[in-house]
Amino acid sequence: MNFAKRFLQKFAVSIVSLLSCFDRLIFKGYLPFRGEQYLNDYVDRVLRMRRKDFTKWLKQHTERLVEHGKKIARQQGRPYEYRQGRFKKEKFIQELIRKDALDLGLVAVLCVQETCSAVKLKYEEGKPRLIFTRCPQRVLYYYWLDANFGLMYLRLQTYFPYTMQVYVNGHSWLARQMTHWGLGFVQRDNAFVELDNPRRAQELADRFAKLPWVKQLNAWARKINPLLKGRGWLRGMSYYWVIAQAEYSTDILFASQAKLRELYPRLLNHAAVNFSARDILTFLGRKLHGNFQGEVLNSLTKGRHPGARVKHWVKENWLKMYDKFGLILRVETVINQPREFRVRRRCERDGQSQLLWCPMNKGVANLPSYQRVARAANERYLEALSVVNDPAPAYQQMSHLTKSKAKKSKTGKKRTYAGFNPARPDHAQLFRAVLSGDHLLRGFYNAQIRQALWGQNLSADQRRREARKVTRLLKRLHLRGLLAKIPHTRRWRVTARGQQVLGALVQLHYHGLATAL
Repeated sequence: MNFAKRFLQKFAVSIVSLLSCFDRLIFKGYLPFRGEQYLNDYVDRVLRMRRKDFTKWLKQHTERLVEHGKKIARQQGRPYEYRQGRFKKEKFIQELIRKDALDLGLVAVLCVQETCSAVKLKYEEGKPRLIFTRCPQRVLYYYWLDANFGLMYLRLQTYFPYTMQVYVNGHSWLARQMTHWGLGFVQRDNAFVELDNPRRAQELADRFAKLPWVKQLNAWARKINPLLKGRGWLRGMSYYWVIAQAEYSTDILFASQAKLRELYPRLLNHAAVNFSARDILTFLGRKLHGNFQGEVLNSLTKGRHPGARVKHWVKENWLKMYDKFGLILRVETVINQPREFRVRRRCERDGQSQLLWCPMNKGVANLPSYQRVARAANERYLEALSVVNDPAPAYQQMSHLTKSKAKKSKTGKKRTYAGFNPARPDHAQLFRAVLSGDHLLRGFYNAQIRQALWGQNLSADQRRREARKVTRLLKRLHLRGLLAKIPHTRRWRVTARGQQVLGALVQLHYHGLATAL
């Protein structure tokens, strides 16, 4: 498997398996009322109703939706609960499942008060207008144990515009698929702590994004919204489905809790201290430039139950790393704003359809693109963490790094190159600069290291002088096998040995020997 190759090779002795899969996934469905003008025209010309009567007329349909929820609960022999105030729905549902030993079918229908989109009448000169607003209303949650998707819920606003929300979990779906195909596994919560056939499990997980989602979502909508069928006033309409939130996780299962416990604190510290805003944008497929408007934030939480986690925000998208049950290292990309990512798709340019790199859209058809960009982000993150290692071997090789090294030139003249002192801040800064996650994909140029060490506000003479100095420093690292030249370019890359030695020395310098060991 080529995914996160360097990370997996480095810790192969401790790792049992790897699985990348969608976790939490939320879809939202919107009826085709595209704006206030469209709504007013629809009421006037299609329903042929006075606008002030429309809002009163909607109340009877709200009651119809609520009665439909009660009817489904009665038919399935399951509870219908109306709750107000703070209410932990997930906890209530899990208790019902355990108490009634449920495996399939409806768990419960919950009716709660939530503030959602709605319409109201606005009086102004001439004819009053219907406008969109937000107000408290009853919302129905249908919790199901689905034969294919496991525990899921369907959420329906009981007042116009009847927006729907669907929650599914990719790990639950995968568990049902592995059961169907006779694959052995042990599942705890939303993770697998044992997999008999990880390769086959990954093949099944990759199918999730390509399911006939629009067909499935429309079927669920018709099941709980009677206004879409029969004599309902929305008959003939269908929802437009978008991806409201997608979580894609990569789980690395370790052989024992002791193996992960030794490594995890170093990974956390390295991610929190060494990953810059530029690195985090690189992981998410972006570049830091002058036109970037937004925040890039890091958060390290060590007092969190059940364990520590590090989280990196870029606007409304984020990457996070945490452990599950002390056995699984999970790296997870969460996408809320897909247009921050660029994918190759057909776009309209100059009146023609062209295959171009364009912002990713929220439509359900883009779910395979979500999978690709999130999987790539997880891989870049793990590859950047591959520099973290047991510092003891690197510490033993420090003498090789500190000693001067002689080399003969083409003319036969012997030239001596000075060693490095890892305790010097400027040398540690150099090591950190060449290890930057921003160089992970394409290597780095002399100018990038110069800017990292001395900034950009230099005169032309200073830039030339510092560029020559960087050339000598890179040469010294190259002679010790820590850097390699990328053929036919002016770029450098860090070798596997360089990742190990320099990564450990950066860890030693910034966290102290006691922390690293």
